[in-house]
Amino acid sequence: MDFESKANASTPTDNIEFAQPTTTRKPLELLRDTEALLRRPTVAKLSPILPPKLSNRFQSTSSLADDSFKELAEIDLNTITDFELRPARILVGLSLVGFGALMILVLLLYLNTLHPKISTVVQIRQYWYQYIWFVCLGITGMFILGREAMRPMPKRRK
Repeated sequence: MDFESKANASTPTDNIEFAQPTTTRKPLELLRDTEALLRRPTVAKLSPILPPKLSNRFQSTSSLADDSFKELAEIDLNTITDFELRPARILVGLSLVGFGALMILVLLLYLNTLHPKISTVVQIRQYWYQYIWFVCLGITGMFILGREAMRPMPKRRK
């Protein structure tokens, strides 16, 4: 008696090779081109219905975006060192810590002004999700800052 299902029997599959792109483009070039493909038709559709002064500013901002993305696309990501990214990582960590603390204060201000008669335990029970979210943002920022503090500094050449 054969208990093995015919549907589960393994059959050799054909190895299908996908077409490889002929030229490899840098990620920043892809970002520039994708953004331009979305922005240019939007500007073309909105410019006629906007007031003339606003339309001119809108179009000049679009051309400024073209120039900025052109400069951005010229950056070679492989030449950026880990040490050069350190200030950006520190700023992200500080931003997360600050935003988490600020939002906890805003939440407390909201609860104390709009719901002053509710006890703290009931407030935490009703708004626990927001508390946890903002505390997690702060903790994430602290982890980023702690990781940066523990990174070894590169040796300087004399």
